Order: sequence, then structure tokens, then C-alpha cells
Amino acid sequence: MLSTELREFLKKRPFEPFRLHLSSGEIVEIRHPEMAIVSRTMVGVGVGGRGGVANHIISYNMVHIVKVEPVLGQRRMGRGARSSKG
Repeated sequence: MLSTELREFLKKRPFEPFRLHLSSGEIVEIRHPEMAIVSRTMVGVGVGGRGGVANHIISYNMVHIVKVEPVLGQRRMGRGARSSKG
């Protein structure tokens, strides 16, 4: 994963929560764009805490991010969008 690609996920408006799948099998959810900091080679993810303030930050090397996907059920539907429910 390139840092530019990850920044695009974070800049998307309206923001859509997403998951990072790591080479270790770990899955990291990013539910707010303010809870991730991206550098060229690393991403720092704020974890724990309340009210948008993290208890601590865990860093992940970009080479270990193997997949990024939206958090299911969190997608916002815009005007004119249709639900898959009949």
C-alpha cells in the first residue's frame, strides 16, 4: 500500500470507515479520519480513549498493509442512492 492511496481513503467525504488488513492477519479499523496519521512509510492509528482523543498510537509499516476495505454497514447513502433491500 502506498501512503498516497491511504491518504485518499482518509480524505474521502463523506468519510467512510475502513479496515486495514495486515500481513500478520490483524485487522485495524479506522472509524474517524482524525484517528490516523500517515507518513511515507508508516501509518499511526489512535486507539482507545473517548471523544476523539486516543489513549495511545500504534504504528504500522505500509509494507504490511495487504488490503483496505470499507467497514460493512457503515456506508452512508446519499440522495438518489438505492438500498439493496427490496
